[in-house]
Amino acid sequence: MPKTSRIVALAGAALLTLTSVVGVSASSHREAPLIAQDPAADNTDLYAWVDGKSPSKVNIVLNYTPQADPAGGPNFWQFDPAVRYAVHIDNDRDGHRDVSYYFTFKTIRKAPGSFLYNNGPVTSLTDTNLNVRQTYTVQRYENGRFTTLASGVPTVPTNVGRRTNPTGTYSAMSASAVKTVNSAKFWAGQADDPFFVDLGSIFDLAGLRPFNGLHVIPLAAGSGQDTLKSNNVLSIAMQVPITSLTSDHKAHAASSTKATVGIWAVAQRHKTTTINANGTKTGSGAWVQVSRLGNPLINEVIIPVGVKDLWNRRNPASDKDFEKYYLKPELAAVANAVYPALDDADTTGRTDLSLILLNGLPGLNNTGTVKADMLRLNTGIAPCTADPADDDVGACRRLGAFYDDAADLAAWPNGRRLTDDVTDIAIRAVIQGYGDVLQGLYGVKDRTPNKLIGDGVDRNDLAFRGVFPYLAIPSNGYSHQHHD
Repeated sequence: MPKTSRIVALAGAALLTLTSVVGVSASSHREAPLIAQDPAADNTDLYAWVDGKSPSKVNIVLNYTPQADPAGGPNFWQFDPAVRYAVHIDNDRDGHRDVSYYFTFKTIRKAPGSFLYNNGPVTSLTDTNLNVRQTYTVQRYENGRFTTLASGVPTVPTNVGRRTNPTGTYSAMSASAVKTVNSAKFWAGQADDPFFVDLGSIFDLAGLRPFNGLHVIPLAAGSGQDTLKSNNVLSIAMQVPITSLTSDHKAHAASSTKATVGIWAVAQRHKTTTINANGTKTGSGAWVQVSRLGNPLINEVIIPVGVKDLWNRRNPASDKDFEKYYLKPELAAVANAVYPALDDADTTGRTDLSLILLNGLPGLNNTGTVKADMLRLNTGIAPCTADPADDDVGACRRLGAFYDDAADLAAWPNGRRLTDDVTDIAIRAVIQGYGDVLQGLYGVKDRTPNKLIGDGVDRNDLAFRGVFPYLAIPSNGYSHQHHD
């Protein structure tokens, strides 16, 4: 094969694998063949972190519906009443759920004879000008029992534009959607997609703009561009006491095995869907899991396409079946070929990836011997106390432990905050190695420039809120902008 053809073939392979580090649209957008056709049930991102202002509480954010364009009317993006959205918590180290929160939604159409989403300005959750509204019910599951915590809770309406949402009114309306139930808070609605990544360059044969000169097909280096700028998602946010998640309902020091919980999000549909003569759909039978998400990027960069749909259907307790893909990550070999100037990444025997992602790191967030993909959170580790809108402030670092001078152990892979740069962390983890960074903490092995690689997008395009639900206000359809 001619040299040019080999280069194109290598780069083409990279497009299928290296780009998967950041998913098709974000950390878990459209990551598997079947769920790519079902955006309303598509888990895009999962976040969980101990609140810096209320360290006895944990924030959990579930995001669905990838690349929701703000101007997507007249039927704007909404939660699907036929989907059951849920987050599961394992607190006894076996990879099975012990505590769950379920969210189901109802759509109310006040004016079915109109095509309009609203017929005037909308300044409150129950504004009479709003023709289409959604409410939700939240249930808690524990010890085989479901408890309804709240029902009929309004979601935040779509941020349509300047006429529908007069200046200054949308933020207040969004804040008013926080529902307090005893010592817990819940919120659901549209939000700016908090994930940030340069997909435009990565899709172009696996390029990273700041390192274009190192690519096998070199280009001039440039600054990263956030491809998800002005994209929205549908979010479910909750803030609950740590004691509601642990096995004995107590708070524990970081050294206790009871301090760490495993978290994963799912979406479920009824096993049978009937299309009725009038065009509506009716679901029946048992609930079936169609999407799941624990650690970001797993179903993109680790799991091969032939078993991605199977992985979505399985639960974490059975992830031993997928360990071989962690031990021999295809991405490492592709990175070696596409970026020959890098210090070659280890392509086999990657017990570091298996350990941190399927078991958790001893002394940090280990959950025992069961191989399970979960977002592990050690609730006893002191949280970052800076405002969520900031990163790299004091002890709060967007790359967590991936620094030479200091480490922030409250960052992913110990939970995940909105500001954690999981794209850069994941790329460096594969080509630098988790073990190189985390064993002995910080810089046991110096694989420059591997430890510096990244997409050049270091933060979200919009500022996060300083209070729950913390997510940034969504872009509106009238004046949103995508990058040039």
